Amino acid sequence: MSGCTHRFRPRRIGRGVALTLLFGCVLATGAATGSLPQDPDPELPARAVSSTVAPVDREEIEGAAARAEADGKSVKDAAEEVVSRSGDRWGAVYDEREYEEFEQSLDGSYLGVGLTARRTARGGVAVSRVQPGGPADRAGVREGDLLRTIDGRRVETRPVPEVVALLRGDGTGAGEGSRVALGLVRKGRAATKTLERVRLTTDPVTVSRLGSGPSSAVLVKVAAFTKGAGEEVRDAVRAAPPHAGILLDLRANSGGLVAEAVTAASAFLDGGLVATYDVRGEQLALHADPGGDTERPVVVLVDGGTMSAAELLTGALQDRGRAVTVGSRTFGKGSVQMPSELPGGSVAELTVGHYRTPAGRTIDGRGITPDLVARERAQQRAETVLSGLGGGS
Repeated sequence: MSGCTHRFRPRRIGRGVALTLLFGCVLATGAATGSLPQDPDPELPARAVSSTVAPVDREEIEGAAARAEADGKSVKDAAEEVVSRSGDRWGAVYDEREYEEFEQSLDGSYLGVGLTARRTARGGVAVSRVQPGGPADRAGVREGDLLRTIDGRRVETRPVPEVVALLRGDGTGAGEGSRVALGLVRKGRAATKTLERVRLTTDPVTVSRLGSGPSSAVLVKVAAFTKGAGEEVRDAVRAAPPHAGILLDLRANSGGLVAEAVTAASAFLDGGLVATYDVRGEQLALHADPGGDTERPVVVLVDGGTMSAAELLTGALQDRGRAVTVGSRTFGKGSVQMPSELPGGSVAELTVGHYRTPAGRTIDGRGITPDLVARERAQQRAETVLSGLGGGS
């Protein structure tokens, strides 16, 4: 393994498009990520890539795009055909408008209706959270409502990313002000709500106390690693009462920017290895910044919706003995993707490698098994563990 410390920063190429290295995560809107057994994060789906998939040849996709442009054909269609043939089923091609939307989502801004969806135990799709003040909230959509149709299309058996696409209006040119009809069922009664898509913002990190005492533990919930999330985690740890424990809730965290996950790791580590990864065969490493809080107890809460950059953080804290992990096995998405600009402003996001935890574990396709498996009352059990570690209550 190379000892190189690779710190990820946005880089600008071509026509001013900011392209940032991600670990297989694309933030979108409308519902959640993947076909997950647990609640996914609000409107922030992520893509996983099988570790058996060979990386797409960048020169091939750029050549196909250039030929399509010269022939007056769709650059995006030509690039998507190459990605499809490659077997990288999670590779993606965006036109210029779609990529701008993607970048806005990395800033915590998204186009949607303000609801979070989850897969139910019976295989349906239910609303798990409604963003206050958003279109869904104003229309009377409530947590627990079953989502049966979107614009007349049945969604009970669809993978959650497809539900996301329908809510967003992907591929239809839908933008701000476009409307979407949701078929809902509440306590056996069916209703249809027509909502208007608007631009919304989310706070990726929320902080609360788990008790009323002066040394009560602090709950830090990270919804996604959008820009600024890592520093918000560090601020929360610094502001916590002395010796108070931290319950870091990464459930339904669909990942995001690697740099933000590394910054979050730096809140709990005094430097050292966070992860290793390969990019087209070159072995590189990620390191935490020195000066993190290494004394206070930490418990990390995870589930099947914990993905990508969130798994990177979980694996680092678990391998380095810095936290006890509680919950259910994580999703298992450890792919490295990098964007390439194509003619006409389109962007192809291509898989280039995979990452490993400090102990050398591969996460892709396997996930992380928590130290304490808890499917029912997971947060309650995590709080009990934290209290046992001396982290307050």
